[in-house]
Amino acid sequence: MAVMGRQSIQFEKAPLIIEAATIVGKKEGEGPFAPLFDRVEEDAFFGKKTWEEAEGEMQRQTAEKVLEKAGLTRMDMRYVFAGDLLEQMTASTFGLMGYEIPLIGIYGACSTMGEGLMLASMITAAGYADYTLAVASSHFAAAEKEFRFPLNYGSQRPLSATWTVTGCGAVIVGAEGMKGGNGKRPSARITGVTTGKVMDFGQKDSMNMGACMAGAACDTIYQNFMDFGRKPEDYDRIITGDLGYVGKTLLLSLLNEKGFDISKQHDDCGILIFDQEKQDTHSGGSGCGCSGAMFAAHILRQVEKGAWKRVLFLPTGALLSKVSFNENRTVPGIAHGVVLEHC
Repeated sequence: MAVMGRQSIQFEKAPLIIEAATIVGKKEGEGPFAPLFDRVEEDAFFGKKTWEEAEGEMQRQTAEKVLEKAGLTRMDMRYVFAGDLLEQMTASTFGLMGYEIPLIGIYGACSTMGEGLMLASMITAAGYADYTLAVASSHFAAAEKEFRFPLNYGSQRPLSATWTVTGCGAVIVGAEGMKGGNGKRPSARITGVTTGKVMDFGQKDSMNMGACMAGAACDTIYQNFMDFGRKPEDYDRIITGDLGYVGKTLLLSLLNEKGFDISKQHDDCGILIFDQEKQDTHSGGSGCGCSGAMFAAHILRQVEKGAWKRVLFLPTGALLSKVSFNENRTVPGIAHGVVLEHC
């Protein structure tokens, strides 16, 4: 591994994406990427009694699916990096407990998929694991209950608000030279990462996550360019996690002020996952499951088939809690960059 600039690492032995899987909810299954998800679950409770149990079950099933697709078992996994939006990572703890894989719990709000992939790639590139598992999830009803209002409250949502995705993404990262137990050779690898900083631009509106996270996304993209000596055109796509329509506008403006125009390369998972004209999601989608699902179902597949040779995947997170909100604190943001390349 080589340290690049202030915040980045370039892998000399690039970790491989062995396989990925995703399970989403009914609303996500009505969006434009429905055919690409491994499964669309019609039951929002996933057969359980509470929203929190439902999200844990979704994680369990998604982990099971990715192991099945890769032809590997839980015993092949050295570590699992997992996180969600609930207090003390309830979904990850209870959902993955039965697998008995050494768990490294992580929290980066909606940037958790990026954080998981970053840490999984670091530990495999360093030689401490042949296979690692990265999992991130969110559930609309559980997140509303955690951060906003229970569904039966019937509160109004402003146009700047995003819709928390009910979804989970699970990705197996393997060391150089590894392949799936089914003999399938990986066609995508992680060649570098840029770890984000906590950035606070003074935003306090918890119903406008895009504005809270745009500055952090700008900072990490800019730092990635500086650390690797790259320009926007060096990437086929630069894909943020869940800025939505409001955050996207702010991000492009902030980067323009720094002299970079990424309008031709930029996509946002929160904009992609729902149909803006047919689905009532206001500014788009959000949540750990937003970038997790879009990475597994869409982004990775485009890289695997060579349609995109190099992608900067940049999940974004708004770092608020019930405590910080009730104390009238600001909402800082963070964004982690993962460089994905076609093998």
